[in-house]
Amino acid sequence: MSISTSRRLADQLPHYLRLMRLDKPIGILLLMWPTLWALWIAAEGWPPLHILLIFVLGTVLMRSAGCVINDFADRDFDGHVERTRLRPLATGAVSTTEALVLAAALALVSFLLVLPLDPLVLWLSLPALFLAGSYPFTKRFFAIPQAYLGIAFGFGIPMGFAAILGEVPAIAWWMLLANVFWAIAYDTEYAMVDRPDDLKLGIRSAAITFGKHEVAAIMVCYAIAFGLLALVGREAGRGPMFFAGLVIACGFAVYHYTLIRARERPRCFKAFLHNNWVGAVILAGLMLDYALFP
Repeated sequence: MSISTSRRLADQLPHYLRLMRLDKPIGILLLMWPTLWALWIAAEGWPPLHILLIFVLGTVLMRSAGCVINDFADRDFDGHVERTRLRPLATGAVSTTEALVLAAALALVSFLLVLPLDPLVLWLSLPALFLAGSYPFTKRFFAIPQAYLGIAFGFGIPMGFAAILGEVPAIAWWMLLANVFWAIAYDTEYAMVDRPDDLKLGIRSAAITFGKHEVAAIMVCYAIAFGLLALVGREAGRGPMFFAGLVIACGFAVYHYTLIRARERPRCFKAFLHNNWVGAVILAGLMLDYALFP
């Protein structure tokens, strides 16, 4: 590698990190929590350390790749949206070629990570990659692209079960369905922030589709998600600590209602970000429950 190439890479590195959204880890966390739920239930407690590390690192890499593809898909729109106008592709700080090479490299490393795991994980990684790469384009024609996001963000669930058990039981698909409704809830809060810009640009979102009923729809989605997780917990034989975590998560959802009911953009964004604590408290409940009631 020439000195000029090395210097360019060094100069571009901050732009690449911003393109991967590593300065905004909320997406990594929202992707990681359901994956960790699955690993804990599949392993009935702490999963093997090497599997845990593979999935944590894979989550970071795939979320980063998804962000790059998202900005590539939205490169002609982001410059017209206040919140996204300074993204590296929108400003020209990173070229489209650089973005595609970066996304491919991240996806390749993610793929290599799963090679030591059960072959079923390898096969499941293919639809996971397709979902991550295609989601950004669904905002052009899906009325509720947040549902597609929920599948993409939840596909670590069946992969986690496959890594631990070598199969994907029915409980994993119920967990995935719960994640779909959770994602609709939190990403509709996010979409409420961008709704005025999305309407101008013709981009679809649940906030637009639900219209004036979007707050009620968010709360219904929270209720369905937590109800499904309660059924999962019962099926997995979980005890009081897990259900206590779910009760606290329900309390957080009520708090989100107080934030979004006035439909003010900063408060809607605050509600979206707070979903990190929803995922965290459910995992904490699981971890404590398996520790105290193995």
